[in-house]
Amino acid sequence: MTAARAAKLPGPLPPRLTAPWLMLLLPMLLAALDAALVSKGAAWWEVALSALATVVLLLRRRMPVLVLLLTLPGTFVNYIWIAPMTAVYSVAADPRHRLRTTTACASAFALTEFFHWPLSDHPLALDRDNALYAIQCLMLAAGPAALGLLARTRQELADRLEELTRGQERESRLLADRVLATERARLAREMHDVVSHQVSLISIQAGGLQVSTVDPAAKDTAGTIRELAVRTLEELRQMVGVLRAAGVGPATPLAPQPRLGDLPGLIDGSGLPVTSELHPGLRRWPEAVERAAYRTVQEALTNARKHAPGAPVSVRVLGRGARLLVEVRNGPPPLHADRDAPLPGGGHGLVGLRERAQLLGGTLTAAATAEGGFAVRAELPATAE
Repeated sequence: MTAARAAKLPGPLPPRLTAPWLMLLLPMLLAALDAALVSKGAAWWEVALSALATVVLLLRRRMPVLVLLLTLPGTFVNYIWIAPMTAVYSVAADPRHRLRTTTACASAFALTEFFHWPLSDHPLALDRDNALYAIQCLMLAAGPAALGLLARTRQELADRLEELTRGQERESRLLADRVLATERARLAREMHDVVSHQVSLISIQAGGLQVSTVDPAAKDTAGTIRELAVRTLEELRQMVGVLRAAGVGPATPLAPQPRLGDLPGLIDGSGLPVTSELHPGLRRWPEAVERAAYRTVQEALTNARKHAPGAPVSVRVLGRGARLLVEVRNGPPPLHADRDAPLPGGGHGLVGLRERAQLLGGTLTAAATAEGGFAVRAELPATAE
């Protein structure tokens, strides 16, 4: 369709032309004009029946069947068409009435129009004139009935479309809520992995400074820093619990994300006596696998600082065929380890690591060792997406 042709298409009617009061009064005014034209020279009672057929159209939306019945006497004695046709249309367009009711009302109008007053003017003869007049009566009744049924169907389709639209909007809101819950859980996991690691490191360094320094002012400052770190970790634990309460969903990457190449920096900055063996192999591991391996080492080092400060730690990241092995072991804490103000833990770290591994199709185990230490072991497949 060209632009010039599309420009000639009529647009929707102005709202003033489709106002409810105008749609109610306009058919009545047209019916009154029709009755006035056909009632010239008629008896007073014929005029009264025609006027009744016109006035009752005001009630056609509430009681369409009754309105049709009240228009039939005027149709029987006078050749008024607009009032009964409007009534038939109202019955057909009303969703409260079935098709058989519409058919009965249209048939009543057609029969009333065919057997007109006086009856002697219409002999029951099988001739051409009666056949044509019967067809005319049927068309007068079937036309408004068909238009009414079409209007009813259109309104039902519009209501159905509106219902479907509301359903889609409701589904969109539910999907948005589900995505929000997933993001909240992912944010909780990332917050625990990143923030608690850094704050724990600050606390460990402050504790070491508090033990080694001889300056009273520095000792007090280090103690204050350690207390603030402990309090921050406790508040972080509560916040993570609130965020994770919204639900747990599949993790979505954050940018930038750590990879296996970042493990040496993580180990060097941990402040722990760590021996490492990092040989992931030449395979190009999926980004999700590298991120899960990094988080596993990070969480295990954080737990070692919390529960076994000063204990030796070994980190192994090895590529074994189509699986990546990540293992972090720590020994028992030294007897002289600082036990004051133990760092709080929310219990979400290992749970989040296990969820990560399961989502990738791998496994993660965490258990105490026979020597009194702790071991975290994860196997992640190279086929993870």
